[in-house]
Amino acid sequence: MKRIAVIGSSGGNLYNLGGKNPDKLVGEIAAQCSSAGMELGAVQFIAASESMDTAKETTAAVLYGWNTEECRLAKRMEGTLKEVNEAAFELDADMAALIGSGQIDGLIVMSADPEGANGQAIRAAAEKSIPVVGTGGTSMALIGSKGAKVIAASGTTGTTNRTRAVSFITSLCKHWGMKYVPVLGSTDGYKQPAGNPWRRINLKGIMQSSLPGFIAMAIVLALSQIPALQGLSAVFDIMLKALPVVLAVIAAKQISDMDEVSIVAGVIAGTLSMNGGIIGGILGGIGAGLLVQFLFVKCVQWRFPMTTVNIVAGGFAGLVSGLIMYYLVAPFALQAGEFIKYLINLAISFNPIVAGVIGGLLIWPAILGGVYHAAILPIVLLEMEKTGNSFLGAIDMVGLVMVSAGITLANLVAPRDKGEAAVAAPGFLINMGFGTFVEAAYPFMFSNKWVFGGAIAAAGVGGGLVGVFQVRGTAYVPSFMGPLLSNNAVGFTISMAAALLLAFAVTLVANKASRSRKTSDRNLSAQQSA
Repeated sequence: MKRIAVIGSSGGNLYNLGGKNPDKLVGEIAAQCSSAGMELGAVQFIAASESMDTAKETTAAVLYGWNTEECRLAKRMEGTLKEVNEAAFELDADMAALIGSGQIDGLIVMSADPEGANGQAIRAAAEKSIPVVGTGGTSMALIGSKGAKVIAASGTTGTTNRTRAVSFITSLCKHWGMKYVPVLGSTDGYKQPAGNPWRRINLKGIMQSSLPGFIAMAIVLALSQIPALQGLSAVFDIMLKALPVVLAVIAAKQISDMDEVSIVAGVIAGTLSMNGGIIGGILGGIGAGLLVQFLFVKCVQWRFPMTTVNIVAGGFAGLVSGLIMYYLVAPFALQAGEFIKYLINLAISFNPIVAGVIGGLLIWPAILGGVYHAAILPIVLLEMEKTGNSFLGAIDMVGLVMVSAGITLANLVAPRDKGEAAVAAPGFLINMGFGTFVEAAYPFMFSNKWVFGGAIAAAGVGGGLVGVFQVRGTAYVPSFMGPLLSNNAVGFTISMAAALLLAFAVTLVANKASRSRKTSDRNLSAQQSA
């Protein structure tokens, strides 16, 4: 197994591009080493409390080494930068000894000091002719001039901890002829290799992650209805146009997860996908995410400087995907979204009460069967894209959130067992206070078929009232805000209250019957024992 050593400092420009967080900086390298079948064997890293461009001898600093047993950075000394630099010479000598004895096969250098704190390690690397990769224009030039075998070097501008780490390991693996699949996503445990990026396309995840943007838009729409705040209608229009950008950024980030590079690509693609609505934004972001990884890997293989790699990966990926959306796909994506909304409106206009009852009756089976997040939530967001609120969003709040609140409230007031009140209390408070956590009702629904049936019935009644009042609203907000964000505050309030009270009443009756049965069983058992 190849063993890698890391030397350097938090640097000048590097400080603002990840160097001030040495745990993450070195952690990314360790993750990529693990994916490539290498081992991070040693570290000598000086982290200053400010950029080295402005640091003084009195600047606070920390000297880090590497704990090979726990695979993490270990503080060796804290003090002024002058004191830390002096202490670094001892660690530099240890590093040089490891290299000289053949225990280190490759060297990663970041903003090093080849004339001072890293001089011995650099000389040892040159003598052993081990491959050296790194960043820091001036230091890398000096390292090369000392005879070190520099196989890849670049500046730090536009790079991130992850892109630098991937570039370093890619260059070393190419030099040694080793197979390497970069780790993307969370690097905790180093268990998420890039693999096939197509498998990371998750429409449900993209939609769920974008929900805060839709809720923010709904809040702005509600505030704009207040006479004194009518000027916010222009803000609403801007936010409506920004939704495709939000979705594109999330899509690009989830697929490539190349930190700021994927975010930039998503913003560019999303901006050019605005005419395609939220479907256009999703498609543009997916394209950008796929291209980011492809272009990044190719540019690294072609040994482009890291700054150029990030520019090409982030800029070109977003631009190519965005232009395809702008000229070819956006009109069709917009029509697809409009068609879905047309079908919903058609059903509502045909008979809103029937539509509401059906929606209410099916909402619990949908969430229990996993259909809610895959189908209903995306449709809710498509509706909100046009009006800022949604018919299905109102059924969500009434049929799920309020019914769950009613069930948990009943178990808080009159539980079957004393311990159930403690379980029900957090669920009730979260449903009422935040408009989410309908799962709090599951324990009570699954343990009593009457409570389960009452939940579906209450949701059906609430959905029917949503149809009667033709309410459009949203969940995922505090219950008291729900009516304010709807198109019919009174009708939404009545629908919410009816669903809550009906679920509450059915659960109370079911709990009372359950307690009576338990009492009868205990009495019968006592009589038989006597």
